[in-house]
Amino acid sequence: MSSTKHVAVIGGGILGVSTAVHLLRQGAAVTLLSEQGLASEATGRSLSWLNSAGERSTPYHQLRVAGVDRYRTLFAADPSREWLQFGGGLMWNVAGQGAVTEARHAYEKSVGYDSKLLAPDEIASVTPGIDSSAVPENAIFNPGEGWVSLPDLVNFLMEEFHALGGNLVLNAGKVSVTVDGGRATGVETAAGDTYSADAVLVACGAATPAVVKALGVDIPNGSPVSMLVVTKPVEHNVTAVLNTPRAAVRPNPGNTFALDHDWYEDQITEHADGTFTIPDDVVQELADESSKLIAGNPELKPASWKIGYKPIPGDGEPVFGELGQVPGCFVAFTHSGATLGLIAGELLSGEILTGEKHPMLSTFRPGRFS
Repeated sequence: MSSTKHVAVIGGGILGVSTAVHLLRQGAAVTLLSEQGLASEATGRSLSWLNSAGERSTPYHQLRVAGVDRYRTLFAADPSREWLQFGGGLMWNVAGQGAVTEARHAYEKSVGYDSKLLAPDEIASVTPGIDSSAVPENAIFNPGEGWVSLPDLVNFLMEEFHALGGNLVLNAGKVSVTVDGGRATGVETAAGDTYSADAVLVACGAATPAVVKALGVDIPNGSPVSMLVVTKPVEHNVTAVLNTPRAAVRPNPGNTFALDHDWYEDQITEHADGTFTIPDDVVQELADESSKLIAGNPELKPASWKIGYKPIPGDGEPVFGELGQVPGCFVAFTHSGATLGLIAGELLSGEILTGEKHPMLSTFRPGRFS
């Protein structure tokens, strides 16, 4: 580049931080703005299971596989990192749905995804720490899957962000995109502070559609309310991410577990001030359901839980790229923010700096909703 390109990134979650770091690596000047702190929204309450399990569109599957690959590269550089591990994924369905599990396994095999169909008594031979009596008929083990603690990854990436001279603006409130002559020219904070930029990335999770709606752009929002629970430390040797009918569980740094599911969504109350509450006994019920999955059924005690909107575009597919109606303004909005965090930042930064559209993002353009 003949001159430095200035990019403003709205959103202190994994997609914003990853893209910001990739931009800095390529010589751009970057201002990263977060409504509150870093990882304060969905990134701070994500199960962050790294996978492309099950059935989805071919382009989405290919992008997710590339996403897992980037994490494998990061993992290989230092396998001792407690916040990024590859112990596989284990899932099963309710009793009477064994044929559904078999069909999922057959599909995964058909697209080359590493998938093992197991009887309950075979689970111990491939992954430790599971109470196989919780499995009614059969289970799928995907050896290539892993998990990441996104707040830890954000902290790791921010070290590079600062070393490369990035400008961080915390507690910026609701940030809007400024436009002149139909083109994005920068951003404005809730307090009225402005930052000029040659390009803007909107990567603020479930709030992304609202930010671009002010620009006359419609992106359907299917984001539900969700909760992530982190337990108190407990002795265990579970290494896999578990996806089961009543609880999703993954190991978490410090010998804790991260837990979530969707069966209790209707018991979450949203208040006028934007906060959420849920009965304590529902939180404990999720912990009790999770305990049933772990060998020895240890007592799991919730240490903290966070509730908020889980980013999901209206059609379920990611939304990546430049807004046709507002040149210079890009968006990153997806359900799979953890799995796609590194690859999306890499590909979007290339598009922002060169103007060349990456073919792997061709079906995910925001213009599909026009």
